[in-house]
Amino acid sequence: MLEKMWYWVGRRLVDIYAGTMFKMDVVRYGSLPEGPKIIAPNHPSTTDPALVLTLADEKASILISETLFKVPVLGRYLRAAGHIPVVHTSGRAAFEEAKALLEAGRTIVIFPEGAISPLDGGFHKAHTGVARLALSTGAPVIPVGIGLDRERIRLTETLVDGKTEVGTWYIQGPYAVTVGEPMWFTGDVEDREHVHSVAERIMGRIIQLAGRSARRVAAAPAGASEAITRPVTVVNAGQPQSVTSSR
Repeated sequence: MLEKMWYWVGRRLVDIYAGTMFKMDVVRYGSLPEGPKIIAPNHPSTTDPALVLTLADEKASILISETLFKVPVLGRYLRAAGHIPVVHTSGRAAFEEAKALLEAGRTIVIFPEGAISPLDGGFHKAHTGVARLALSTGAPVIPVGIGLDRERIRLTETLVDGKTEVGTWYIQGPYAVTVGEPMWFTGDVEDREHVHSVAERIMGRIIQLAGRSARRVAAAPAGASEAITRPVTVVNAGQPQSVTSSR
């Protein structure tokens, strides 16, 4: 009960922040399916986990680096809201927790790259966690491509456990998101070759969608960050329909 309360308090604050500081441009290729699902975006900035939550109407748990859980106040909130810490040296505990939530009917957000995308552009190779979750649970993967203005990314340094951690924060500006159609996978989760193939297919689709988002950001007019509406384009059978909703 408390977890649900903390989640929706934070989600409401994110909705307000997204609506006032960003030009959110969302294109969806169909609606998100009901039930458990795995939302899998690329990861150009530290801000992405919060903004990705706005894509789903239901509660979702994000797999996030354990580093953020060690930041005072923020770390307590993340755990209280039901998000999942990922230990860099061993992701097994995070995998099992995410799997259990999916099997219980919940939605998970996982960044297949496992780290912030290269600052000069491009993508990291996908880790296999997203593929193993999909094969283990039968939950569909929702590929998501994010595009933003990289010149607006601001680097910050935070001391965590005596070590300097660099954050790549995107505070305001155009933020384009392209949500792909669900991808379902079957096969043996113990077949390493198959698992890697599934991970590559998912990442390939994410890269395609991110390219579409990047092109929309490049075409965005000057001053886009001052807008306070969120255009949402729903594409069905190749026929886009635009809907604009106030935030």
